[in-house]
Amino acid sequence: MSETLIEVQNLKQYFPVRSGFKKMTLKAVDDISFTIEKGETLGLVGESGCGKTTAGRSILRLYEPTGGKVLFEGTEITKKNIGDMRKKMQMVFQDPYSSLNPRMTVEDIIGEPLDVHHLYENKKERREKILDLMGLVGLNAEHATRYAHEFSGGQRQRIGIARALAVNPKFIVCDEPVSALDVSIQAQVINMFEDLQKKLGVTYLFIAHDLLVVQHISKRIAVMYLGKIMEIADADELCNNPQHPYSQSLLSAVPIPDPKVQRARKRIVLEGDVPSPLNMPTGCPFRTRCPYATEQCAKECPQLTDRGNGRQVACWNK
Repeated sequence: MSETLIEVQNLKQYFPVRSGFKKMTLKAVDDISFTIEKGETLGLVGESGCGKTTAGRSILRLYEPTGGKVLFEGTEITKKNIGDMRKKMQMVFQDPYSSLNPRMTVEDIIGEPLDVHHLYENKKERREKILDLMGLVGLNAEHATRYAHEFSGGQRQRIGIARALAVNPKFIVCDEPVSALDVSIQAQVINMFEDLQKKLGVTYLFIAHDLLVVQHISKRIAVMYLGKIMEIADADELCNNPQHPYSQSLLSAVPIPDPKVQRARKRIVLEGDVPSPLNMPTGCPFRTRCPYATEQCAKECPQLTDRGNGRQVACWNK
């Protein structure tokens, strides 16, 4: 039986903002729930501004959640125990250019978590641990005394990954870790993530735009739109047979490297623009662009319901 590592219950992340003289609430993450099993990768996809990154940061309590709970191995993460939980949960940030301190050497960047959590007895042990971590992510020992600006984007992301692994975490939030990299480098970094998961048994929440990348690395995929989760399903099942209208539209835009199949496909183009999270539509957030929207969609927001085989869909008409 698989064992649940992370359980997110009704997580909300609202930000107070000003629009002229009015105080308004931006609902970046609005009542989402899901679980992640030990050793699995859950992919989180959706267009820019849908709340993916905010969800990842709120789970790790880099943002203090407005509401809801996050449980790690059955224990709720709170202000009181977050210091101990930091060793078990880490994050790889999206931009390898801004997430590393330009004034610190690679050795000090990777060694900082070891310093904060006092994970070595002496300087020799600290140095050995740093070199082991560098070897684990494909960096050479001579890189230790260099600074971040001396490296390529792919190498900088490896430094960020080594820093996240320094405290031997059980869970890592990967926030679009390959979106700023060249395609050839993306493949190397994704393969490294998979190798690290096999070696260390680490669990990932993998946030990305690219559905093909997410399908490749993930066991399950959650689709997000305007702060809410529209569908959760097995990765291959979702990509081959999406149920929610938004998932269908997203997947119709993914190119297939077969001219005959690509020509035969029908692209589902959504009408209208994404509503502002400051002025959300009533009921289902997707209804203003959905071809199947009914009166019920305007009155009441659908909840994620179990459709069998581990698939959950938030839609009245599908």
